[in-house]
This record gives sequence, C-alpha cells and structure tokens, in this order.
Amino acid sequence: MQANDTKRFSAPVLEQTVATRLREAGASEASLAAATRAMLHASMVGVDSHGVRLTEHYCNMLKGGRLKKNPQLKVEIRAAGSAMVDGDDGLGHYAAYRAVEVGIELARTAGVGAVGIAHSSHLGAAGAYALAGAEQGFVTFATTNTDSMVALFDGASKFHGTNPLAFAAPVPDSKPWLLDMATSSIPMNRVLLHRSLGLELPAGIAADKNGLPVTDPDQVEMLLPLGGADYGYKGAALAGVATLFSALLTGTTLDTDFIPMYGGGDVSTPRNMGHFVLVIDPDKFVGREMFGMMMTRYLASLRGAAVRPGAERVMAPGDREWDEVARREAEGVPVDPDTVRFLGL
Repeated sequence: MQANDTKRFSAPVLEQTVATRLREAGASEASLAAATRAMLHASMVGVDSHGVRLTEHYCNMLKGGRLKKNPQLKVEIRAAGSAMVDGDDGLGHYAAYRAVEVGIELARTAGVGAVGIAHSSHLGAAGAYALAGAEQGFVTFATTNTDSMVALFDGASKFHGTNPLAFAAPVPDSKPWLLDMATSSIPMNRVLLHRSLGLELPAGIAADKNGLPVTDPDQVEMLLPLGGADYGYKGAALAGVATLFSALLTGTTLDTDFIPMYGGGDVSTPRNMGHFVLVIDPDKFVGREMFGMMMTRYLASLRGAAVRPGAERVMAPGDREWDEVARREAEGVPVDPDTVRFLGL
C-alpha cells in the first residue's frame, strides 16, 4: 500500500488499539484476541485489505447484532479424522483458530484432521490459519467461500466470492512455506482500500455493472476471476473448490445466497458462513524428520533455480511475505486514513 497520506505504526501499537476498539464494541476477550491476531498477521505480511482496516467493520457488526459478542463455540467430533465447529455467529477468526486446534488434535492420532466450520462469519486472511498449523509442525490448508462479487469466466454478473485457498507447511529452522491466494484477481477489500486512498486499480482485474473491465475503483461492481481474459476459467473453477469445501461439505451458505458483507443496510442478521481446515501430520506419512529434510532440500533447489534477465531472485511461497514482515517491523505498518481516524491514532 503506497500513498502520501498513509501513516505508519508499530505492530504493538496497532495490536493494542485494535483490541481496545473491539473490546469497546463488546467482543469477548477470547474472540477479540483471535480477531486481533488474524488482522495483525494480514497487516504484517502486506495483505492490508484484510488487516487492521477491517476493525471498523467488525465493530459495526458487533454493535448491530450480526456478530455475537460472546460466542460459545461447540466442537463435534464426527470420526477419527473429522469434526465440525459451530462458531455461534461470532467473529470468524475465533472459530477458525479453534478449528486448527481441533484439526491438530485429530491429526496427531489419525494422521489428518478435517474440520468444517458452520455458523461463522468473515475470517479475514485465510493464510493466518494455515500458518497457525504450520507453526506447530503440521501441513495445513484453510479456505472459505464468501458472498458473490466475482464474475464467472465470460460472465457479466457476480457469482462466486473471492474464495481464498491457503496452504502452509513447516520448514526446519525457518519460516513456514506459505501460500495464501484469492481465486479472484484481487480481494474486494483491495478495491475499497483503493477507494480510500484515491488510487487507480491495475487493468484487467475488476469490472463495471456490465462485466466490462475498469480501473476506476468507484466504478467497480464486481471482480474478475484469477487468470484474466484468456485464462479466467482457472480462477473461476478454483473458486468452486473453496465453495465445495466450505459450503457444500458444511451445509452452510452458498456464495449467491449470502447477505452482502458490505451494503444492504442489514447489520443484524447472521450470515452462517462456512470454512474448512485440513491439518496433516507429517509423522504419519514420511515422518517429520524426513519431511523437514525434503522441504529444506526442495526450497534450496527452488531458490537456487536460474533467474531470468532483470530479476533479482526466485522466491518460494512465503518469501515475499516474510520480507514484508521484516520491512514493517523496521518501518512500521502503513495504515489508510479512514482506519487511522477510526482507531484514533
């Protein structure tokens, strides 16, 4: 995020301020801690659209009644390697982090832990939950479907949500391997961020009401799927993968049936979002030590691959994020003007 009117703040300052605002909105300590953790993750790795700027939205939903202030999570073990978590219509971050914990517990015995989540809400950046599993030594996948805002390939109306797919794996003596990608060209929150900053969007990633590409964020009515004009069918199909796991397997809400996250005026009706987490224990496959050795070898080979003219280096998934974390630890986290005003910074 680059703009002359952004301000930078340290992670501890933002963490304290975000937690205070959520607390003032009535969120329980357990749920606000999860939301703050997930938002700070996004802000530190450079996913500003899902970072601390969402604090105001969550506070509005807590005050309006869409989100329960003190949700009581329920866990139902369905089989040796599967479970469901009921988020009780609270902050989605709380239910998602709990699902990772449940998945780890199952995977320690069964080798895998597949956990569906129902009666939840927006969870922010899916990578936060994949990372949470990887940091404890488990290969982890996390996904969610969201309300319709992305056109199908060659489509002229909203159908899928931005529907992220996130994967993470532990790496010995190093930061985890991390992939967190939207199946749309960009997240809708990125459009809102550009509106706040008064910045143009790149070409070919968003469309107007007729499905035609635009760069003015104020004209955007929908996003385009990952892959662009020629290969957008790939992104549209991957969005369906997120819906399959998050909505169909959990019996929750389809993309086209969601109450919109923004607009519409309804801030009191729960959205019954579904998410899905899959946790895999390397010990129950090749073995944790061998897996770690192979990850180290694989990443060394990847990063040592030939570099095309004009490029500095080849990066593995997560390298860009860890570089950004180091940069923001040193320089502070950039925060847009609207969020600065809401947080009172």
